[in-house]
Amino acid sequence: MNRKEHVLNAALLAIGLGYVLHPSGDTVTFYTIIEVGVPVILGALFPDVDTAFGKHRKTLHNLPVLGLFYVFPMVFGNLEYVWVGVLTHYVLDMLGSKRGLAWFYPYEKEFGAPFGVAVSSNHATSVTLLVTTFELVVAALLVHHQLVVDAGLTAVGM
Repeated sequence: MNRKEHVLNAALLAIGLGYVLHPSGDTVTFYTIIEVGVPVILGALFPDVDTAFGKHRKTLHNLPVLGLFYVFPMVFGNLEYVWVGVLTHYVLDMLGSKRGLAWFYPYEKEFGAPFGVAVSSNHATSVTLLVTTFELVVAALLVHHQLVVDAGLTAVGM
């Protein structure tokens, strides 16, 4: 996907995650949108820095880089959601476009989903919205997993 789609994805995720984490829609929700949004957008843009050096979709689009961003806030105490932006960038590239990612770079084999659209496709924005919706559903399930379990148990009479 292009920068436009990655920014759209990250901005919508920030809003969605703000409501997933604090669904009340009050000041805390809007504070959370900003708190989550800045590092998520920064993280979503970072992997494409490899277009200026290295090999695009390889040098900064892999699991070791994601691991570094996951550990970064534990070491430095800030940008705790930047790894979410990096991860969602990868998910959008993997599910939304035809080309895969070299997850285990410097091993250069690319892994991708069997679907997606070309980056220049007229459907890129629509696919971005679908992938973003999928990401938010997964996030909501992870954050509110106990509610889902309780609802399921109630539904089966337990």
